[in-house]
Amino acid sequence: MKVKHRIPLLRSSFWRMAASQGKLATHGQVGDGREAAAVRYVLDNAREGDIRSVLDTIDRFAYTESFLINVGDEKGKLLDAAVRHANPKLALELGTYCGYGALRIAAAAPTARVYSVEMAESNAVNSRRIWEHAGVADRITCVVGTIGDGGKTLDALATEHGFSAGSLDFIFLDHDKHAYLPDLQSIASRGWLHKGTIVVADNVRIPGAPEYRAYMREQQGRTWQTVEHKTHGEYGTVVPDLVLESEYLGE
Repeated sequence: MKVKHRIPLLRSSFWRMAASQGKLATHGQVGDGREAAAVRYVLDNAREGDIRSVLDTIDRFAYTESFLINVGDEKGKLLDAAVRHANPKLALELGTYCGYGALRIAAAAPTARVYSVEMAESNAVNSRRIWEHAGVADRITCVVGTIGDGGKTLDALATEHGFSAGSLDFIFLDHDKHAYLPDLQSIASRGWLHKGTIVVADNVRIPGAPEYRAYMREQQGRTWQTVEHKTHGEYGTVVPDLVLESEYLGE
């Protein structure tokens, strides 16, 4: 794949995104239409029913058109490997955005049911269109809500989607970095984890999830076994980042 830049700091779309953190936090989108443009780009350029073609097309858009806050291709390989290690029947993602992370999970675990929790209905609509084009809309479900909404979304996962004791094999955290730890603890309090559940957390260095990282370090060898993967920020080779891969050891 030929790309224009692997240094996001050289791209105007990166700086427009950086200036729109408030909109991202409240509306889940940058505000310049790039997310809808990414959907159109996929529908126009990716082979229908081909997950790999859709993923590659999203990556190409993020490199050559507008920067996206997906996990991206480099860190995506770490996500793929962790999913294959977990070999999940049931996987949960927090933070859908354009549907890229859930799509990678579905590709790496072709028999898994994948649920993705997203606060913004507009992102849910975009993601469903991409998943349908990729041919996996029957295996990925977007649940609009947040884990920190007082239990409403957790209750929906239990009553409407069958989440139950020990059923959750894999979790991908890629939403509000400050919510990583409380949301994981809320999920664990439901009893859905089991010994061997794998949790992957993106952007632990940039923008950063220091409370989550400190917790995993404190719990190392006790309730969690964590590997810190040194990598780079999405769609670049300069800005350092960390992806944490943690295996639940049980209480």
